[in-house]
Parts: sequence; C-alpha cells; structure tokens
Amino acid sequence: MASRPRFSRLRRTLLAALVAASVAVPVSGAARPAAVPAPAPVALAPLRAATPAALAERYAANRQGIRAAERMAGEHGDRRRARALRAMADPARHFLRFDGRDGGRTAEVFGDLSRAGTIAVLVPGSDTGLDTYERFRAGAVALREQLGDRAAVVAWLGYRTPGTVSPEVLTPGLAQHAAPRLRSFMAELAQVKPAARTSLLCHSYGSVVCALAARDLWVADIVLYGSPGTGVDTVGALHTPAAVWAGRGTGDWIAAVPHVRIRVPFLSVGFGTDPVSRTFGAHTFDAGAAGHSGYLQPGSVALRNIARIVSEGHPTEEGRHA
Repeated sequence: MASRPRFSRLRRTLLAALVAASVAVPVSGAARPAAVPAPAPVALAPLRAATPAALAERYAANRQGIRAAERMAGEHGDRRRARALRAMADPARHFLRFDGRDGGRTAEVFGDLSRAGTIAVLVPGSDTGLDTYERFRAGAVALREQLGDRAAVVAWLGYRTPGTVSPEVLTPGLAQHAAPRLRSFMAELAQVKPAARTSLLCHSYGSVVCALAARDLWVADIVLYGSPGTGVDTVGALHTPAAVWAGRGTGDWIAAVPHVRIRVPFLSVGFGTDPVSRTFGAHTFDAGAAGHSGYLQPGSVALRNIARIVSEGHPTEEGRHA
C-alpha cells in the first residue's frame, strides 16, 4: 500500500515542475507577434484541381492578400512584419493559403505541385509564426532539395503555435483547435492529388496536432521528430493506416522533458509515452546528432532519412522497428 502514496506524490511533483517551468519566463508570451493587425482574407473556393492554371489562380489570390497584410503592417508601424510579408509576396513564392491575423496562417508550396508524385506536408511546433517563418521555410527548402524535382513540399502553418516557454505548450488545447484545420487541408490536398504519395512530417508540438488529426488522414507515413509525445500511449491509439515513424537526435533537449500525462480537473498536462520508445510502437529512424531545430538541416542524417521515408517508405539508416 505504500507505493500508492509515493506514486501520488510523484505525480504532484511532476505536475508542479511542469507548470513551474511553463510560467518561469512569462515574457515569452508578451513577445508574441499576434497583435499586428491584418485584413481578413478573401474567401476562396476550394481548390478543385492541381492544374498549373488552377494553382496559378490560387497563388495570385493569396499574393494579393499578402500585399494587403503588408500595407496594414506598415501602417501599424511594424516594419519587421512588413518586410517579412514583402518577401512572401514575391511572385516566385506560392501560397495555397494565407491569413495574416493572429500571428499568421499559411500553406506555402515548394516545387511544382501539379507534377509532384510525392508530397510532404510539414507541421511545425512552438514559436512558429510570420516573424519566425524563415526558420520554418528553410527546413522546407532543404527537404525539397533533398527530395528532387518530382516532389513538392508544403509548409503548413495552419494554427497558432504555443510559445516554447508557456503553459500552452504543455497542454493539448491549441492542438485540438488545429487538428480540424489540418484534416480539412489534407482532405483538399488528397482530392486534387489522389495519386500522390503523401507524408505528414510533424515536429515537436506539431506531433500533438498530427496525432489528433491522424484518424481521418489518408497518408502513407506520419513522421514524428523532436516530439514531446502525442497524447496517446501507443501507435494503435492513433487509429491510422499510415506507417508511423519516430526519430530524435542526440542533441535534442526534448529528451529531458518528462514523458508523462497528468490529468487534473479540466486540464491534461504532458503528452505521455515517448514516441521513440519500444512501448509506443513506432518504427524508429536514426536522426543523428540533430538538435531540436536541426532535423531538416542540409546534409544531416535526419534530413536524409526523413527524405527517404517520404519518397520510399523507409530510411537509409534505420533504428529499430518497435
């Protein structure tokens, strides 16, 4: 009987530590860029085909929306945001979706989606928004270059991401709002590219988003990297026919995050089983020495293996099959 009080004390201790860590640096929330105003995007009809003409029309419509957001940011006096939007409005950039409000929502395409037989959709983790977008974009560019010309990469920033140091990063609340948006986007993509081999790549807190959406997604692979957990204890609980992969670099600090899920009234804290553990049951891949933000670094082991999973369904350098 003595073990139960000790377990209860452990749960309380872990909960206190997690919550304390989340609020230790409250200025992180104050620094978020959501307050920069932007116009509501023009409602666009669903994309019915991935033909060059249909895509060009969609890209042009979103380019106009980006330029409108740039003007509003400039009028607001936020020159940094205006510069970022001006770069996004370059005719060489291609956005399937754009909304400049509340930190930004985008879906940018890298490569020729009309010709692509292989598609990777990236779902980012914490602290990703318009003002930090270039970091997210750089990973998408590197993956596209690794995959080659017959592939397209979509950088999907379809939700308000949590701050790395914030109470929100420890709970599934933002992911619960994001999952329906991801399901909607992936359904539209599947409709216009039904024959493509599509994979979902989920970084950090993005793993929680993907896990909540997984049941309704028709994708070949779900790849979790730098993941704090998914909110479920096993791959089977995701209820997906996709092959589920997990990798973590030896330089990633996320390994030190407790893999617990604690339920208290009206709140769940933590995301449970470590996705690279045998208990979870994912296929694992070697992510080399990647740090938390370095999985898609050009030339890295992690990038090479993720690209092979996307294109061929297996990595070059495999861990173990759990």
